[in-house]
Amino acid sequence: MKKQMDVIVALCRRRGFLFQSSEIYGGLNGFWDYGPLGVELKRNVREAWWRDMVTSHNELVTPSGAPRPYAMVGLETSIIMHPQVWKCSGHYDMFHDMMVDCKECKARFRADQIQDSQCPLKPSKHPGEYEKCQLTEPREFNLMFKTYVGALSGEEGAAFLRPETAQGIFVNFKNVLDSTRVKIPFGVAQIGKSFRNEITPRNFTFRSREFEQMEIEFFCHPSESRQWYQYWRDRRFQWYINLGITSENLRLRDHEPEELSHYSVGTADVEYAFPFLPEGSYGELEGIAHRGDFDLRSHMEGKLIRQGDGFVVETDENGQPKYRGSGKDLTYFDDQTRERYVPHVIEPSAGADRATLAFLCEAYCEDEQPDEKGRPQKRVFLRFHPRIAPIKAAVFPLIKKDGMPEKATAIYSELKEAGIVCAYDQQGAIGRRYRRQDEIGTPYCITVDGQTLEDDTVTIRDRDSLEQIRIPSREVVEEIQRRLRTT
Repeated sequence: MKKQMDVIVALCRRRGFLFQSSEIYGGLNGFWDYGPLGVELKRNVREAWWRDMVTSHNELVTPSGAPRPYAMVGLETSIIMHPQVWKCSGHYDMFHDMMVDCKECKARFRADQIQDSQCPLKPSKHPGEYEKCQLTEPREFNLMFKTYVGALSGEEGAAFLRPETAQGIFVNFKNVLDSTRVKIPFGVAQIGKSFRNEITPRNFTFRSREFEQMEIEFFCHPSESRQWYQYWRDRRFQWYINLGITSENLRLRDHEPEELSHYSVGTADVEYAFPFLPEGSYGELEGIAHRGDFDLRSHMEGKLIRQGDGFVVETDENGQPKYRGSGKDLTYFDDQTRERYVPHVIEPSAGADRATLAFLCEAYCEDEQPDEKGRPQKRVFLRFHPRIAPIKAAVFPLIKKDGMPEKATAIYSELKEAGIVCAYDQQGAIGRRYRRQDEIGTPYCITVDGQTLEDDTVTIRDRDSLEQIRIPSREVVEEIQRRLRTT
């Protein structure tokens, strides 16, 4: 049965996952705040990505020849960069959507999305025709947020909030080479905020104006780039499955030639069947792009434009480069083969917010369980993978007397000291406390009861199977750690 998005959104607000930004003033469209549980969930998604891609990365892969290790390192670059970065990258001229205005409802829409909008003047069944001729002609709308640096407010002080984190990696390519011992192939990872002035942000956090990206720029030899492109497609697709998204709700889709970005040699999207989409439709979670040598060449030579199967520097009416590059040497020299070349780049670019939303949607489940009196009752629970669950364990005293709260508090403190995010709850019937934790996705609940006072054992309850086992209280931390390691 298809999940209802409005139910998931209501749960997110009720349980403190997500709130509308500036809600007490009516909110600001396209901006969202993460609540106490949401910030833990999103942090866990980021940390799982960083750990798997960088910290614990130990892949021995080579598309051709004997397997060998390759390095993955990190960067954190500034949100505001030199304006020339965006001119040479192509964003200044090409990063736009086509928009139209409705003369009747006075709203503004992306031209390619008006069919799915609430506008009364949607296109008719015949392409290019409208039910009424009340829409303006489509026109370009640049998606970058403009700002000003320093005391000057004119164009000489103009700058932009970055629309992507990738360019910060490209302009630091030489810095990474000079300051580390990395050799090609290697990857540079970055997590950070990006900003796009979307015409019509929509679908909860799926399309926002402020969002967070998790990007890798993987530099490789041109002769091996096709194989590395395939490698990263497969690796990134599997990452979502490993963290709990079922293969039935996930797909890897290659872009058609007309979809490709100006820099792309080939792109594939990891897509998820979000509940807010029509049955059988998918929304992008991550793009894996084969960018060729476009970016490093652009920042060396100037803005590039496609010509046939390659790129040339765009010139003005006087035959001069339209936007000059840095003039810096961004080539790579292999000191073993004595070869110098501009590396090719494979870019897996994931949205942290979209991934978080997908894990939330995938985790939402309902079943029927008996209450304290044996009556069937609907149970809502979030089946998060334990690695990304906001709270890993909850500790309950069965009743608020006979030393049970003191014992439960001691176990809670031991879990906290071990760095395990946990909760303590002693209010209400034990069944209701279980259901509260189920609804926020806590995988394990530990209960101190009368038997604990006799033999110092406690109950551990599993969120998904509802299995309950008893173990000595001194083994609780070790058991939770073991379960978190092995799932």
